[in-house]
Amino acid sequence: MLLDTPVTSVPTPLTDARRQLRQALDILDYGDDVFEMLVTPRRELSVAVPLRTDDGTMLTLRGYRVQHSLTRGPAKGGLRFAPGVTLDEVRALAMWMTWKCALVDLPYGGAKGGIAIDPTRHSTGELERATRRYTNEILPIIGPDRDIPAPDIGTNEQTMAWIMDTYSANVGYTVPDVVTGKPLSLGGSLGRATATSRGVALVAIAALEHRGIRVEGATASVQGYGKVGRSAARFLADAGVRIICVSDEHGAVHRAGGLDLDALDRHVDMHRTVLGFDGADALAAGDALTLEVDLLVPAAVEGVITAANVDEVRARIVVEGANGPTTTDADDRLAERGILVVPDILANAGGVVVSYFEWAQGRQTYRWSLDTVEQRLRERMTAAWDEVLAHSIRNRTTLRQSAMTIAVARVYDAHLNRGLYP
Repeated sequence: MLLDTPVTSVPTPLTDARRQLRQALDILDYGDDVFEMLVTPRRELSVAVPLRTDDGTMLTLRGYRVQHSLTRGPAKGGLRFAPGVTLDEVRALAMWMTWKCALVDLPYGGAKGGIAIDPTRHSTGELERATRRYTNEILPIIGPDRDIPAPDIGTNEQTMAWIMDTYSANVGYTVPDVVTGKPLSLGGSLGRATATSRGVALVAIAALEHRGIRVEGATASVQGYGKVGRSAARFLADAGVRIICVSDEHGAVHRAGGLDLDALDRHVDMHRTVLGFDGADALAAGDALTLEVDLLVPAAVEGVITAANVDEVRARIVVEGANGPTTTDADDRLAERGILVVPDILANAGGVVVSYFEWAQGRQTYRWSLDTVEQRLRERMTAAWDEVLAHSIRNRTTLRQSAMTIAVARVYDAHLNRGLYP
């Protein structure tokens, strides 16, 4: 097994990512040598992140940065702060980023990073110290022409500001484009904070229209009412979709007539959870995945729709707001049942698209208007949706198979054009 990963029958993000790649290569009729080349990360870094806590205790955290591909340009990918972060998880996420960037035709390869830390258990000062030390440890492999981090689970624009400042202090001058997802005051882009959510909503609406489901009044459940799911629910509601259920890690809330998102947001801002919201009935968190709705948006973490619960999924369309929320076994079963799945590398690509716009604006030292950002995001997402849908219909493949074959073929074609050195 590549990368010294133990053989296991339990699906993991990395086994799912590899199976998706293998399936795409089989469709493309590429050989095992191509699989070995494309599955193997170009560069990996595992680092110790010593942290002095506010009470003087010394902790040693583990941090990772994986650059899966550099063939189409510098590596690009988020930075995750979560207690369960592992090297294998980061490898999978970096691989998915490669295909995502290729699918929406960005001049990037995929990367991902993370620290095994629970940000809810640490002060702002502790998180700043951990971020700066991690940045210093991975400094040799990041940069605006090498690898450009961005926010992910557990990180935000403040985290990116600390990374930018640490990098800039080390090189001796300000380098805004070393990261994306920064505050506007440091060269961030208008529209970046909600770009992933807006992209999810755009392709969800396109999928509803493709299936002949009237957008006005269509029902939706959003699993994961956080960074992506919250704004996606809002954009869908603005388009006329009735959001009847949302969930977070603590539970779910449901109202058949549609949730009052304004009131719900006020509740979440105050209590940091959807639980206890007066305007809806409480459900178990997993129930958000199994309600009978037109549209299901899993927008939390990977591996939530599995062989164990896939037959309980009753949505007509699944739009993956999270990375890898559906295991490959479950994905096959959804296809058998005729449930349309819009894959993550298409559905949630809006974030990296506007990250690219932010990077380009940094290079130009010229800020685009919000209208320009949103118009160009819509153009990119719509073009990718149209291409994947046409390929799917023409070749009688699922949307995921079509998205993967398009992306993998682009990366491999770039490999062929560059050649092998020496």
